[in-house]
Amino acid sequence: MATADEVVELTLEVPQGQVIRYDLAALCSALGIADPTCLAVETDGLRRALVTIYPSNPLTDMPPPTVADMMMDRHGRISVGRYHNGRPVRRKMFDRSTGSAQRALVFGTTGAGKSRLVQYLLAAEKRNKIVSWYADLKGGQSAPEAEGQVDWRATTQEEAILMLRAAVAVAEARQRRYQALGRNAFLLGDPDPLLSVRIDEANRLLEKGAPYRDEATMLVKELGRTGRSVGIGEELDAQASHLEELGGSDTLRAMLKEGEVTLLRWSSSMMRQLVADGLLPAGEQLMPIPRTLAPRVLRSQFDPGEDDDDAPGTQGMGYLLSGPHPTALMRHWRIGSIEPTPGLDPEILALYGPGKPARLESTSHAAAGEAYAARNDPAAMAVLCQALQAEQEQQKQAVVPVSGGQGGGRLEDRVMTVLGASEDPMTVDDILTEVNADGGKTVRPGSVRNALGALADAGDVTRVGRGLYVLER
Repeated sequence: MATADEVVELTLEVPQGQVIRYDLAALCSALGIADPTCLAVETDGLRRALVTIYPSNPLTDMPPPTVADMMMDRHGRISVGRYHNGRPVRRKMFDRSTGSAQRALVFGTTGAGKSRLVQYLLAAEKRNKIVSWYADLKGGQSAPEAEGQVDWRATTQEEAILMLRAAVAVAEARQRRYQALGRNAFLLGDPDPLLSVRIDEANRLLEKGAPYRDEATMLVKELGRTGRSVGIGEELDAQASHLEELGGSDTLRAMLKEGEVTLLRWSSSMMRQLVADGLLPAGEQLMPIPRTLAPRVLRSQFDPGEDDDDAPGTQGMGYLLSGPHPTALMRHWRIGSIEPTPGLDPEILALYGPGKPARLESTSHAAAGEAYAARNDPAAMAVLCQALQAEQEQQKQAVVPVSGGQGGGRLEDRVMTVLGASEDPMTVDDILTEVNADGGKTVRPGSVRNALGALADAGDVTRVGRGLYVLER
């Protein structure tokens, strides 16, 4: 019989030939556990389960991170917090064994601690000399301390599209340079720095009805395909809603399943969606994370006294679904001041440390283009964003055919005509040049990439090699 302050650990096993299944609510009832946050269940996916019962939630209090926590180890991982059993939670920033940049997805409802986690990851990237491109689609409110601490900070959907276009162009430029060098993998810092592209509040860019949804989805997919082997990673930070709100793309979801997936407090339908999309093994369950750690107690209307609602919050609690213990409850380090501050948070600023952030290599500046050059010039960036808005309006209008059949029809038709006339695979730049020479309306690189993405999804165009396209004949 355990005492009230003891931790109890149970190992359960079903007979050979059966697969272990459990119901969390029924398990709590059977064990007489009133507070579900004091119970942790992990399985091996087959026959065995480890059930741990705590006298109180072991993750109630978390310390801030140390500089050592923020530095990559020999496997390319940083420490982001602790599991319920006190062991460190490590998240991979770079795969040193394969030379691959990482793709990542962070889900969390409002108030779940997503913005604080983003701040920590950005600060860790700065300390590890990783180039950070960060789009804060909450108008810059999610992480205001990031201004001046990252190489590129965007705060609007237009800026995010320009950033994604630049990232894809840099990936293609690196591919060409590495191919000329005979390299098939990225070497950390030799000669280029690791680049991380992060879209915060990604739902706003990728949800149904978003003005740039199609192009944004295509660019995220393209960067996922091309960036990993050339040192360009990407992360989407999104509200915990249906995965359909992330571009409606099976390819995009499949790509994210291979990366680092963090789930903070989620919505009621999220569990079924995670299993359906393969982000959580069938039969596994996650202990729901309440908004606070206040015990759920039935109270009669005739009981004297008032309810005490002053209980610790659960910000930062979650599950690292891509880690070795996907169903083990964990909590991220405490990031920033406990109480709100009237201005920039000094504790968060201290996380970034001294000095300037890492910058994109000069050899890729031309590929990154005008938007990268204007990233710290609000007036110049505003002009580029206005041009993008005008481009978007033009794309909504039908293209009027011109005489002779040249340059007429949809942009997709013009692209297919160009590819059909070529005996060899073509790059985006080559296709752009030929399309703009066909007598029709002048288009921009992003429009061509968008058209290629739509054609590839329809099966009319195939991507071959590195950044090369051919017509599906």
